[in-house]
Amino acid sequence: MRRLALSALAGALLASLQPAGGMAAQQAAQAVSEDSRPQRELVLDRRRRHVRVMAGGREVRRFPVAVGRPGWETPVGRFEVIELVKDPIWEHPATGQRVPPGPANPLGSRWIGFHRDCLGRSGFNGREYLVVEGCVSSGFHGTPNRDSVGQAVSHGCVRLLDEHARELYELVSLGTPVTVLP
Repeated sequence: MRRLALSALAGALLASLQPAGGMAAQQAAQAVSEDSRPQRELVLDRRRRHVRVMAGGREVRRFPVAVGRPGWETPVGRFEVIELVKDPIWEHPATGQRVPPGPANPLGSRWIGFHRDCLGRSGFNGREYLVVEGCVSSGFHGTPNRDSVGQAVSHGCVRLLDEHARELYELVSLGTPVTVLP
């Protein structure tokens, strides 16, 4: 209700700056209609390796994903989007090495964080045993490794083709519910 009141106030302010019945009225109407659309929710199915975008109980989009490998499983439960980053900088959780945005960045061009814990993690990553101290995050992100999508190969994150990560980024906002199924 507060968002609707703020939208109406913003529309009234815009209307005072432009001719009556012009663009301001259209923008105010659009703001109200966007607030009344069904809230979106993400449902990640680790076993089937896809994420569904739901609105009003109906699937509006589905993307194939890669999930956490054995020992580094993507966390199961109910979460919400807590972070949205365009062109993220990736920091290796064990070494601290930073990779700037670009084609070599393992996060691709978008990061949609939904889980953070500060218990640390450890496990075999397929090549070596890693110990990660401190806080770690899980989220949806693009990947330069297109062949990994559809596999259980990550360290807990959810990889998408980068073009899908960009599309998903535009479909969610902070607070969007995320359900991760086993």
